[in-house]
Amino acid sequence: MIQILSTKILLHEQKQALIKANFNVLEVDFIKTQSQPFQLSEINDNLIFTSQNAVQSFLLDPKSEDLKTKNVFCVGLKTKIMLSESGFNVIAYTGYAEDLAEIITLIYSSESYTFFSGNLRRETLPKALKEAKIKFNEIQVYETTLTPEKIKTPVEAILFFSPSGIESYLKENTIKNETCFCIGTTTSSALEGITKNVIVAPQPTIEDVIEEVIAEYR
Repeated sequence: MIQILSTKILLHEQKQALIKANFNVLEVDFIKTQSQPFQLSEINDNLIFTSQNAVQSFLLDPKSEDLKTKNVFCVGLKTKIMLSESGFNVIAYTGYAEDLAEIITLIYSSESYTFFSGNLRRETLPKALKEAKIKFNEIQVYETTLTPEKIKTPVEAILFFSPSGIESYLKENTIKNETCFCIGTTTSSALEGITKNVIVAPQPTIEDVIEEVIAEYR
């Protein structure tokens, strides 16, 4: 049986897909996210979300209801679904922050934005908006902390879902010959210079990562 490590606890059906395909799955949450207090003040015309964690924290504030008149730009299909189901009008969503930055700077540069983020967010989007001189502000709504753990069981493959997950893993462990499956190019770029044994999912979803794992060992 092939032993694999997921660097986050998977949903039941996600784990079952791997077990049915004859994998032995070890799961550890290498990062922890939690909401933090924030003020919904000075909100610009459009809202930006690059993660489900930001949406979850944002929706905890009862005042978020009043912002449904504003248009939303986001990264990730699941982020979009969460927003749409909560009654927000998502104008554009992409798989990656780079692509969202391109859409905003090329098509919607005359608009103003409020970006809801976490403490370990990438510079990609803010940097692109600043360079294009687009009016925006940022509200930090959640915090990510690294929760490193030493893995004593030898594994053949490791599933990574964020750059911070990789950073956390490497605090207590090293990557030798394991195949690293990454949710997207932002995550895989954190392995540059560490290993070339990397497979990136075609779409940035957990399900796509799992499909890649199953296809690789079939």
